[in-house]
Amino acid sequence: MAKAMLSLLVHLHAALLFVPEPAGAGAVYSVVRYGARGDGASDSTRPFLRAWADACRSPRPATVYVPPGRYLLGRATFVGPCSSRAVAFSIAGTVVAPAGYAWDGATAGQWITFESVVGLTVSGGTLDGRGDALWACKKQQPRGHCPTGASSLTISNARNVVVEGVRSVSSELFHVVVLQSRGVTVRRVTVEAPADSPNTDGIHIHKSTNVAVYDAAIRTGDDCVSVGPGNSNLWIERVACGPGHGISIGSLGKQQGMAVEAVQNVTVKTTWFTGTTNGLRIKTWGSSKRGYVRGVTFSDSTMAGVGNPIIIDQHYCPDGGCGGGARQQSSGIKISEVEYDGVRGSSATPVAVSFDCSRSNPCSGIRLRDVRLTYQGKSGRLQAAGAVSSCRNAQGTASGLVVPPSCL
Repeated sequence: MAKAMLSLLVHLHAALLFVPEPAGAGAVYSVVRYGARGDGASDSTRPFLRAWADACRSPRPATVYVPPGRYLLGRATFVGPCSSRAVAFSIAGTVVAPAGYAWDGATAGQWITFESVVGLTVSGGTLDGRGDALWACKKQQPRGHCPTGASSLTISNARNVVVEGVRSVSSELFHVVVLQSRGVTVRRVTVEAPADSPNTDGIHIHKSTNVAVYDAAIRTGDDCVSVGPGNSNLWIERVACGPGHGISIGSLGKQQGMAVEAVQNVTVKTTWFTGTTNGLRIKTWGSSKRGYVRGVTFSDSTMAGVGNPIIIDQHYCPDGGCGGGARQQSSGIKISEVEYDGVRGSSATPVAVSFDCSRSNPCSGIRLRDVRLTYQGKSGRLQAAGAVSSCRNAQGTASGLVVPPSCL
């Protein structure tokens, strides 16, 4: 079922790849008219920025149009606010990042950014981050010896934004980032990166509110959707994930500059995970940093060969460099009121449900309802021993049919 749904979402996206020049959408500013060339080699950065500047100044609804072709675009920040609150960036072709380590030093972090825009729509087309060279460096060199890399598409300090029908491939870092924004909808987005590509989160949400993600097909080397600190009122629905590290809240407890790291009111509904490292995950570092995660609902999820279908990990330490006693440190992040309803499928490990919570801030109000997870080994065959649950410092309830039996 998960594979079929993933295929369906990909085909739906394919129908959106051809976007004709917008008709009846106010003023249209084609980047080609500003000198952009769709040959994949000519630098089109200045034509893109000039087209945006004119569209942004337009007093009536305006569209920046990228025709079919391959357009080489350097680091570009499209800045608002604009005169009209109905500005579109319509892509019918492919936008290509420069090859190599173009994002080192002061330009690290972001490739294409929309900053301080209200009423923006980014639609269609493909963003090719060409991250292969950077991934290879990170796999071969010691930590810190490679450039940081750049996220492909960032929506920053913006309001009332829609990102739809965009295909992001081979991003150096995160594919789509929603940062310090409000009222953002990401729908019908496709993400493609190899399973071993480091730090290539599909959709990352940070310090934002009222963000919705719908109908996403994500194959990547890190979290399919990651929810950082400072987020509230998120809705994530119909996401197919695999390969990847699952849908994660966190990690929390390591950020600098935030006195309290908080995530609240999150709904994750109707999701499919195929061969992922994790399914539904909340993760915090074992540190004294204060914060909380509360009011989270995970419902209607299907797992197929997932390493950790349901997991809360409050001793997160991915690189093993936290020291011998790190896992004994008590996380300052309080996790409460988290519900898992209608989670089914197979676990690739014996522990299908794991709640490893903070000693000083035990998880509370955890609810399991109608959970059925079986254990299948590497061969894909059902294991006679069955799946198990593991709880540490976790309090809550279970109702309906819950397999494996609850340890709460």
